[in-house]
Amino acid sequence: MKNSEILIRKYSDRRLYDIAASRYVKLDDIARMVRDGSNVRVVDGRTGKDLTHIILTQIIVEDAKERQLALPLELLTQIVRASDKATHDFLSWYLNSTLDLYQKAQTTVSSGFSQAKKAVSTPLDYVRDLLAGHSWPPAAEGGEVQQLRRRVEELQARLAKRKKPAGRAVKKKRRA
Repeated sequence: MKNSEILIRKYSDRRLYDIAASRYVKLDDIARMVRDGSNVRVVDGRTGKDLTHIILTQIIVEDAKERQLALPLELLTQIVRASDKATHDFLSWYLNSTLDLYQKAQTTVSSGFSQAKKAVSTPLDYVRDLLAGHSWPPAAEGGEVQQLRRRVEELQARLAKRKKPAGRAVKKKRRA
């Protein structure tokens, strides 16, 4: 995804001019730039006023006409009703938050698919990469492994002493 800003000037004759590319562009071109990840800013050619939100709204409306794909009527009604600043700010915040969550979920799912695909296609390489940089067995802190080894050796020695006969006479079982 690009993060570059593309400056577009809108002239009084409704033409849109890409400053960096030195060419006139259409709404479809701006939509493609935005979909490709570029930050597009549209300014009035005479006054310098930012018109980006108007142009992006126009793109949404044109897409809705062409594709018969529009925002839900209930949402559009709420946007129109959001005439006071507080309601408008809340609605903007809510929509931005929701879209951010959607994009994060989409990224997580796509990265999960790529990891799953890699794990299935080359399982040994996947496990090797997964364990890269990890010592095995994992090193314990403060010599804990050494302490545990000594303790195991002590317990084994005690157990070995118990198994040896200590010179006791073995009792025979009586027959009944």
